[in-house]
Amino acid sequence: MNSLDGIRILDLSRVLAGPWCTQTLADLGADVIKIERPGAGDDTRSWGPPFLKDAQGKDTPEAAYYLGTNRNKRSLTCDISKPDGQALIRELVVHCDVFIENFKVGDMARYGLDYPSLKALNPRLVYCSVTGFGQTGPYSDRAGYDYAVQGIGGLMSVTGERDDLGGGPQKVGVAVADLFTGMYATVGILAALRHAEKTGEGQYVDMALLDTQVAMLANLGANYLVSGKTPGRAGNAHQNIVPYQVFEVMPATNAIPGSRDHLILAVGNDGQFAKFCEVAGHPELATDPRFSKNTERVKNRAVLVPLLEKIMMTRPKAAWLSALELAKVPCGAINSLAEVFADPQVTARNMVSTWQHPHQKDLQLVASPLKLSLTPVRQDHVPPQLGQHTTQVLNEVLGYGPAQIEQLQTKGVI
Repeated sequence: MNSLDGIRILDLSRVLAGPWCTQTLADLGADVIKIERPGAGDDTRSWGPPFLKDAQGKDTPEAAYYLGTNRNKRSLTCDISKPDGQALIRELVVHCDVFIENFKVGDMARYGLDYPSLKALNPRLVYCSVTGFGQTGPYSDRAGYDYAVQGIGGLMSVTGERDDLGGGPQKVGVAVADLFTGMYATVGILAALRHAEKTGEGQYVDMALLDTQVAMLANLGANYLVSGKTPGRAGNAHQNIVPYQVFEVMPATNAIPGSRDHLILAVGNDGQFAKFCEVAGHPELATDPRFSKNTERVKNRAVLVPLLEKIMMTRPKAAWLSALELAKVPCGAINSLAEVFADPQVTARNMVSTWQHPHQKDLQLVASPLKLSLTPVRQDHVPPQLGQHTTQVLNEVLGYGPAQIEQLQTKGVI
């Protein structure tokens, strides 16, 4: 049994934020019916290379990007630009608990698939719209993409090396505004389902990437609102904690000549700083009034960090990591993705799942991090091929027979 057994979701979203949400809901047991354009499907199917290889080593139409965001779903093709396609979606909505889309503001109304229209058919429906800027406000008619939202929402102003060290605006390496919006949408949908369970009343969930990006400024947003001071880029350092950053260390004896090595030192409190100073062989730093308290360390960052930079260069990474871990001082390596997936902790936590895909046996993908003791996540639907479940869903949910399905195919609706 899974947590969301019995919940059916009609998913008209594509690319990342919406599919990330519905993948999480699917992992939890919801029946997610992914609606895709006939012949093309989700944009990310073509976002490669890399593409999944077939048994002969040739590229298939399945990009790795698509495979990473669509597990445990069923794919149904439907052209919603056609009246018959819109009618088909309305028929399906009657049998669904959740409807999610990420079209531009107003598009769904033109198709007769907006919330008021679908609510009239299914009052319990939870309807979630995911857009760049939301359904209201002066930017609501703009297209919103993660990259732009990272800039508009302030994230790029605090990401990257310090300007005085030659830095400049830097986006995060993955589309975090999309991913966070997908997770907030998941939370909103679950809350709305709980409300519908208690009251029989569905509701509209208006999710915006910019709203999410502003919310995830977290402590830096609070810092600005409380102090009125605009934070800048701090590179790999923390704005409120010192020392909490990347340090260069001595290269290993077997390192390639001229290479450099680094580690993360993440001292979170004064006790940990004292332990670090002991490990480093400089206990006097922990009693120095300029550095004994975090508040003072932040004020005197420009004095302390150069001292630590010299100390950190006296040992290689392996020596530092073993000594600091033994002393319970937070620290870490900076791993490549090859090192991540070979890491014994990642392996022990089963963060790679294996799937039997029609194009490739033993396909490895990143697994869900959700670990529920009594209602574990699903792993029973490999990311679907385009339209793989069209006939199955129409027969199972709507009771369509071969003649009805063939008629829709002839019209190019499915």
